[in-house]
Amino acid sequence: MQKRNQHNTLLYSFLLVVMLCFSARAQTATYCDSLIKKAKEATHAKDYVKSLELLATARDLAEKNRWNKQLFWSINYAGINYIYMMDYGEALNYCLEAYNLSVKELGPEFEMIMLNNIAIIYTADKNYKKAKEYYQKAYDTAKEEKFKSLGIYLINLGNMENILNNPKQAKLYMQEAMPNLKKHWPRSIVAAEMIVAEADLLLGNTALARQSATELLKQKADVAYNDIAIPLSEIIAKSYLKEGDFANASATVNELLNASSNLETKRRLYELLADIYSKSGAITDALRFKDSIIVADTQLHEIKNGRLFENNRVKFEMQNYKNQMAAEEELIALERKIVYSLLAVIIAAVTVTILILRQKKLIAERNQRITSLELEKEKRDNLILEKQYRENETTSQLEQERLKNEIEARNRKLSARALYLSDRNQLIEDIVTSLAKKPKLSKDLTLSSQIKTLKEHLRTDGEWDNFITHFEEVNHGFLMRLKNLHPTLTQNDTRFLAYIYMNLSVKEIASILNITIEACRKRKDRMAAKMELPENLALYDYISSI
Repeated sequence: MQKRNQHNTLLYSFLLVVMLCFSARAQTATYCDSLIKKAKEATHAKDYVKSLELLATARDLAEKNRWNKQLFWSINYAGINYIYMMDYGEALNYCLEAYNLSVKELGPEFEMIMLNNIAIIYTADKNYKKAKEYYQKAYDTAKEEKFKSLGIYLINLGNMENILNNPKQAKLYMQEAMPNLKKHWPRSIVAAEMIVAEADLLLGNTALARQSATELLKQKADVAYNDIAIPLSEIIAKSYLKEGDFANASATVNELLNASSNLETKRRLYELLADIYSKSGAITDALRFKDSIIVADTQLHEIKNGRLFENNRVKFEMQNYKNQMAAEEELIALERKIVYSLLAVIIAAVTVTILILRQKKLIAERNQRITSLELEKEKRDNLILEKQYRENETTSQLEQERLKNEIEARNRKLSARALYLSDRNQLIEDIVTSLAKKPKLSKDLTLSSQIKTLKEHLRTDGEWDNFITHFEEVNHGFLMRLKNLHPTLTQNDTRFLAYIYMNLSVKEIASILNITIEACRKRKDRMAAKMELPENLALYDYISSI
């Protein structure tokens, strides 16, 4: 009788502990979801520090309890916070982490979400080829799994094809998207039709593009829902520009400029106005808006620096928050240890009593079972180590890709700077040449002084020195390796090969060096001959492998 009572006491204690554990698990899962919801609300309120703190807590709970969906959303929304803060490198790290989790644990629906988010990051960073690659993956997944979001991903792909100047392909994507949009996303049809109008503009159908954009602007509710009013008006302005109707083009852009408060949008409109005035012969106005572009770039740079400081402050506060969490976890662990110790003492006392009454056969069976469990644990540990090795290898590959993307991004900035300086110098040089051809004007001392001032704005070889300095910072050791392999190369040869290494087109290089495109092509052939390259080996392929 006494033996049965002891056995029942142990059984009831065990059942009570199990019930408490299941209750705590259910409450904790609900609590984790509520943390993620509050974090989303904080993000919408632009309180990124609070949002990241809530997501860090939710992630900790999800990792401890192996709740893959909660873990996915906590990582994903952390990445979205960094997108809003324009820290694209940090955002990409979070997105890649969530993507790996979706591939391993959650399936194609979650994988597709992260592919789209990664594409958004590359689009924001103006790495359009990479963005298209990930939009294509998201579209392929949606099409294979027959998800209703297929039309949205087709819109993204169509927009990317227009950016990459492939309007025919963009229109094909929109034809494919329309049935899906009409069925599932009717309010997004105007976005698809805008992409078709932009494709028509690129194809030279200016009147059709302008008519389509004008009609779409009348659908005010859907236009506002998709936030495409300004892009539609830009299509109208560009159609006038292509037709040589500079008055209507400038009037449309100026109206947009007065209505817009976004600095990046204004910069884009300044570029369009500078192009309009330059082509219409209004050189003074063109220069004025070129200067406005420089001012906008400076302001954007200052804003980005401010964002960088804010990001660092957020990271600092997040680290403090993690330290506080670690301290609290230590305290909880200590309290848990005391509870477990008391529970262990009780269980040990009951167990010892039962073991004394058990027969030696049961002891032998228990020892055999323990040995079996130890072997199983060792096998499981080996599997975990193997999985960790594979994950580390994947992480290393992702880091290499991130570094490669960073170098490509910096080279794009260098090429953009070089092209801008070339355009600016060419504009000033054209003005000086035009004025110099008028003998009567040379007698005007005031005008001669102004021409001299314009000449002083032309850049010298010092710009090349600055370019080389920045180029070496991004592509460390490339020029030295090139000179070691081909010591006969001149400074001009090195400069030309640097532009080739940055993957600039023949047209872009010709613009920078102020030579014809044909002369640029011939110079590429001379460089290949001078470096004694095989006929079947392209110059870019060779120097990119150095």
